[in-house]
Amino acid sequence: MVFDEEAAVTESDKGASYAEAGVDIDAGNQLVEKIKPAAADSDRPGTMAGLGGFGALFDLKAAGYSDPILVAATDGVGTKLRIGIDTGIYDTLGTDLVAMCVNDLVCQGAEPLFFLDYFATAKLDVTQAARVVGGIARACKAAGCALIGGETAEMPGMYQTGDFDLAGFAVGAMERGGDLPKNVAEGDVLLGLPSSGVHSNGFSLVRHIATKAALGWDSDAPWGGKETMGEALMTPTRLYVKPVLAALRQGGLHGAAHITGGGLTENLPRVLPDGLGAEVHLDAWTLPPVFKWLAEKGRVKQAEMLKTFNCGIGMVLFVAPKAAEECARTLLKSGERVVPLGRVVKGQGVAYKGTLT
Repeated sequence: MVFDEEAAVTESDKGASYAEAGVDIDAGNQLVEKIKPAAADSDRPGTMAGLGGFGALFDLKAAGYSDPILVAATDGVGTKLRIGIDTGIYDTLGTDLVAMCVNDLVCQGAEPLFFLDYFATAKLDVTQAARVVGGIARACKAAGCALIGGETAEMPGMYQTGDFDLAGFAVGAMERGGDLPKNVAEGDVLLGLPSSGVHSNGFSLVRHIATKAALGWDSDAPWGGKETMGEALMTPTRLYVKPVLAALRQGGLHGAAHITGGGLTENLPRVLPDGLGAEVHLDAWTLPPVFKWLAEKGRVKQAEMLKTFNCGIGMVLFVAPKAAEECARTLLKSGERVVPLGRVVKGQGVAYKGTLT
């Protein structure tokens, strides 16, 4: 058979294309160009190349390390993503994604260096994706780490139209011997740093309670304020990187716990060595209104609240008693409000004193 290049081609004769199958490579290229300025704005010492390569390069020597240990973390934003998609509040999801990763890194004693994201969707909406990734870039800049790469995937048939998924990957470094936790001992003081709200954990229960209460995301937030339910719940996770690193440099910091899934009950023991527990005084802080509403409306017991939500405390530092006052001053200078929560005691797990109020 002789192929005639000049022959007319009918619609039925056209070969299949990737775009016809639902994947638009050109849209992906447009997104890369759109987010390049935001990514470049997050550059820091050590960044070696912009977006677009097969891999991302980072120079540890240029970042100031002589004998570094690398620390890696990965996470997502859980079912909070569902509320973000339903409400169209995309810009703050990037902060949640970055915070869930870099807040974990500093608990190991590491400075976050760079971040990569993964954005998957049924059909790429460049404007939507640019808002999400732009938020990631801004959060990276705020945390002092560079957005040096990522991946965008169109997967028709895997997601519903308008839906997308997010994952993040952060790498940090410390000088050898600088890892946490270290030297946690009986008598260490627990200093709590407040959360901004629910952060990015427990949203399956939040959504369950909202459904039972017959409230939509456009309903007024029943715990007060001028925001809707959706706006209030989309308040992003706080970035604790800079204050915790400042406390680490000041000295006397023995450990740190990022209060995510599992709440205080499950996360504090991750810092404690065998034979030691944490004594936490629940009257040391006031339960924020959103948590009071969740507890009352969902009839959630105190033990379940403390094992599911951060309950108003997003990060806990374990500090040597002699260094606690100076550490608190350092944190205050970093713009933090410090809550003395309790201390490390002999025992196991977390012992609560008092009641959440």
